[in-house]
Amino acid sequence: MSAPDYWRSQPVIPVVVINDSANAVQLARTLVDAGLLKIEITLRTEAALKSIELIANEVPEAIVGAGTVVNEKTAQSALNAGAKYLVSPGATPSVLASLDATKLPYLPGAATVSEALLLVEHGISTAKFFPAVESGGIAWLKAVSSVIPQLSFCPTGGISPSNYQDFLALPNVACVGGSWVAPSKLIAEQNWTEISKLSNAVFNNENNGK
Repeated sequence: MSAPDYWRSQPVIPVVVINDSANAVQLARTLVDAGLLKIEITLRTEAALKSIELIANEVPEAIVGAGTVVNEKTAQSALNAGAKYLVSPGATPSVLASLDATKLPYLPGAATVSEALLLVEHGISTAKFFPAVESGGIAWLKAVSSVIPQLSFCPTGGISPSNYQDFLALPNVACVGGSWVAPSKLIAEQNWTEISKLSNAVFNNENNGK
């Protein structure tokens, strides 16, 4: 699991889908150069695990994590590839057991109050809120803050340049995850200049009072 400070240390975590592992290292270097060390690689493509391995080995300053961890196999595969943290879209007893077994920091997903309470019972202090906008967004987070004040969240899903700072302004939001920082299209095009602009804009915004 890990304490909220682990997640608050980087307000925006790029959520990345990589279709070609040949692009992984340069992508990681571009994000790291902009100050975004935590990078979530979603396990949605065949290139994901290899990408995590390459980043872990060749960009050691990056804190590369694995997203879309849904069972023991994906949790162990991500651990073996070199992932430094894990993210799950939801949480069942077996998923939580698989995440615990890796001994890595992790964000289990929740989208309802009942799911959030189950995570608190498991000793978790920070959860992924997914899909954030579709599940009630800022209004849901404000409502749940008074009944589960001990739980903070990392909203993901529908987070964009137009709303991410509104989410970060909430006291129970530790960080947000977003794909706009490094869109798949720009990665496939190897448009590192544009990705650098997007990631630098995030970093600069967070260091100007956020």
